[in-house]
Amino acid sequence: MKTHVEQPIFRLIAAAAEEQGLDAYVTGGFVRDIFLKRPSKDIDIMVIGNGIDLARKVSKAIGKENNLTVYGNFGTAMIHYKEWQIEFVGARKESYATQSRNPVVETGTLSDDQNRRDFTINAMAISLRRQDYGTLLDPFDGIGDLAKHIIRTPRDAGITFSDDPLRMMRAVRFSAQLDFTIHPFTREAIKKNCGRISIISKERITDELNKIILTRKPSAGFIQLDETGLLELIFPQFVALKGAQIIEGKGHKDNFYHTLEVLDRISKHTGDLWLRWAALLHDIAKPSTKQFAPESGWTFHNHEFMGYKMVPSIFAQLKLPLNEKMKYVQKLVLLHLRPIVLAEGTVTDSAVRRLLFEAGDDIDDLMTLCEADITSKNQEKVNRYLGNFELVREKLKEIEEKDRVRNWQPPITGELIMQTFGITPGRAVGIIKTAIREAILDGIIHNEYTEAYQLMLDEGASLGLTVAKSPDENGIFC
Repeated sequence: MKTHVEQPIFRLIAAAAEEQGLDAYVTGGFVRDIFLKRPSKDIDIMVIGNGIDLARKVSKAIGKENNLTVYGNFGTAMIHYKEWQIEFVGARKESYATQSRNPVVETGTLSDDQNRRDFTINAMAISLRRQDYGTLLDPFDGIGDLAKHIIRTPRDAGITFSDDPLRMMRAVRFSAQLDFTIHPFTREAIKKNCGRISIISKERITDELNKIILTRKPSAGFIQLDETGLLELIFPQFVALKGAQIIEGKGHKDNFYHTLEVLDRISKHTGDLWLRWAALLHDIAKPSTKQFAPESGWTFHNHEFMGYKMVPSIFAQLKLPLNEKMKYVQKLVLLHLRPIVLAEGTVTDSAVRRLLFEAGDDIDDLMTLCEADITSKNQEKVNRYLGNFELVREKLKEIEEKDRVRNWQPPITGELIMQTFGITPGRAVGIIKTAIREAILDGIIHNEYTEAYQLMLDEGASLGLTVAKSPDENGIFC
């Protein structure tokens, strides 16, 4: 079967390979994506021989427009050329010891290299040799599996997954990304070998998990992770959400499937990984806060606060970044009930100010999360909530324009308080600053200097403080 390899870069690589007496092939995802009609900027060139030597020759032929990087320890080289990343590697075969995540790598043939590939759809190759340039080499019927939307391993799936357990995660990821079905034999092999995932680094596992979270419908990937036994091993806190209980006729929803529905709903509106993580973790503490009372039924009191506290340990466990991204997720988990409470009752200016103050620039993301969290099957209830959320959004805009409390900066600083009363840092400064903040958030005074300054004087007097020095109208001491 002939394929059309149009880009001039392939002719250049082919000429360089022929000059060196090497056989070269385009392999992997780039070939797969040709038939899926998906754009791809990552090109894998497999060489029967030394891939680094060919990369150097191609780099020299291209000239100054490229950026060659050699990874000698891995026997690979990368060229950045125009919009492409082109990786060169020699054909190889691999074997793994039982408890090793690092393969023993040996020089191999084209057949060896295709045999070691993870899935049939990734094992196809296109020849760059003069005698059969552009010919598709597809020994495992990857084309047929693409047509049937199937994820299948080239050889025995048990061996494939035992050799490189991360391929189990990749099977689920490709299935979720492409909306393909994992072949029954391949799926069964994942179930049997899922325990092997323990030898893979958390970073590599989480990289695949993030790619699943970023798919169009993440729930499909998570359900497959759960059904194959992988999810329990890599993210047990999430599996703990499973199950709905009924006592005395009173039940609660299955928070596992509710969370996946929220994740799917929010994914229609954002491609932001961390907002999707907030959706995934918003109810993570419900299992630990669940209680039953005969008079009121099931409760999950303070699950938002307990979830907030769980986020750092989950991020550390999964080797996710312990930085501002984590704090952002924490904030949304902590605040995710607040707009819902507002939507259930009267939307007061004070409540809106406090929400703006605490959410800051993340208020829009918080509202998106809360709207996705309305998963009731009662459409009348859903419509009522969504309508009330619109009122909350309007009120947020109105209050922010009037009071400017989003990312609020206090009109009276601690330094001004200390200079005014001639005091040093201490409890009194904190009391006065808190009183000013609360008065602004409650609407007692406006968010401006004059009213805040007068309140500072009143609060200072109540604490027995006297004015030592007065600033000018701009708050500057002369």
